Amino acid sequence: MSVTFPEGFLWGGATAANQIEGAYDEGGKGLEIRDVLPKGLHQAPTEGPTPENLTLEAIDFYHRYPEDIALFAEMGFKVFRISIAWSRIFPNGDEAEPNEEGLAFYDRVFDEMEKYGMEPLVTLSHYETPLHLAREYGGWRSRELIGFFEKFARTVMQRYKGRVKYWLTFNEVNAILHNPFTAGGIEVPREELSEQELYQAVHHELVASGLATKVAHEIDPENKVGCMIIAIPRYGLTPDPADQRKAQYESQMDYAFGDIHVRGQYPGYMMRYFREHDIELDITDADREALTHTVDFVSFSYYMSVCETADPDKDVKGEGNVVGGVPNPTLKASEWGWQIDPVGLRIILNDYWDRWQKPLFIVENGLGAKDELVDGGPDGKTVEDDYRIDYLNDHLVQVGEAIDDGVELMGYTTWGPIDLVAMSTAQMSKRYGFIYVDRNDDGSGTLERYKKKSFAWYKEVIATNGASLKA
Repeated sequence: MSVTFPEGFLWGGATAANQIEGAYDEGGKGLEIRDVLPKGLHQAPTEGPTPENLTLEAIDFYHRYPEDIALFAEMGFKVFRISIAWSRIFPNGDEAEPNEEGLAFYDRVFDEMEKYGMEPLVTLSHYETPLHLAREYGGWRSRELIGFFEKFARTVMQRYKGRVKYWLTFNEVNAILHNPFTAGGIEVPREELSEQELYQAVHHELVASGLATKVAHEIDPENKVGCMIIAIPRYGLTPDPADQRKAQYESQMDYAFGDIHVRGQYPGYMMRYFREHDIELDITDADREALTHTVDFVSFSYYMSVCETADPDKDVKGEGNVVGGVPNPTLKASEWGWQIDPVGLRIILNDYWDRWQKPLFIVENGLGAKDELVDGGPDGKTVEDDYRIDYLNDHLVQVGEAIDDGVELMGYTTWGPIDLVAMSTAQMSKRYGFIYVDRNDDGSGTLERYKKKSFAWYKEVIATNGASLKA
């Protein structure tokens, strides 16, 4: 069966400012939460930046963006997903006036993209809360952050009006349930954070997202705004109805974020959860009005699936299952324990389309692996990453199947098109890119770029609009 993709399908790649830019203290930038997480999710935040934190320099996109964007253009990218670092625009997050140097930097980035006819897809908040807002206000527990975020959104949307058409509000907005500091700027360990505080912070983010959507549509009716959630199929470990119900319940905790963004109100199952957990949210009439500003499309990341079980004896968390669940005994896993499930992507696409009837956008999908740089290739050195080609091919074949199923899909941006600092582990050795960056976990390396074997493969996929995929 041939794989078919619609005319005008947006092929590209996805990154985040904190994982590629570096230059953490240049151009008037303030500190952000990633600047104090040298080990990623696996360590408490440090007091300030420390030398072993690879994100401080990352891959130096701040200075090398023309070279990198030219490489993306060579692959034929129609779209490039980036985030605008909040603390480049408002260094502390609460200033009265924006930082012009920061705004001008993204002007230059968009100039390069326009040179190649590449659409920006911009995330407003990609795990980049200004550190000042986290430590002085308590992160998203504070209602004051709603106004700061709305001001940030208005500033960049006004500045880049007509240049940026596609916007995402919060990256993986449901991640706050698992990683409150990374996703919510809340410097309290998850096990010590009350459900009341956690869901009030969730509510503040949802209100801020609604207000940003409203602002986007006011500034330019042509703007398209999406929410962005972690998509993770949850299967019952066994046919036992109790396992199936557990899978449904855990799925609903993820669905809720899409339901609210698409439907403009809290679903009944969440209201029940609040009642049964003695959670009484502070919700104002203005909040309710903000939530009614619903998104134009739903975007998501997809890396793995998990199983769920109601049997406590079998409820053993897998190595890579950072969002709960137990390993699926029928699936293989990546080197970091993320289970590989291409069919799960087709399931998610159909599930989301049936549920929301909104255009969908896959804005993250990729394989982190330990690549070996060898002699060969157009640059003198390369990576023979057939394992990455196989992973992406198999997932994209399932995407094609979902499109044939009737799913309306806007585009696909692989994570990440160039090696970057991994979010979960803060490593360089967990590589995703089509382009190898010569930097190691100890910070050594030249930062030179080399095309991997997958570079030419993805270029062909884009050029043929998916026809070169092997079903």
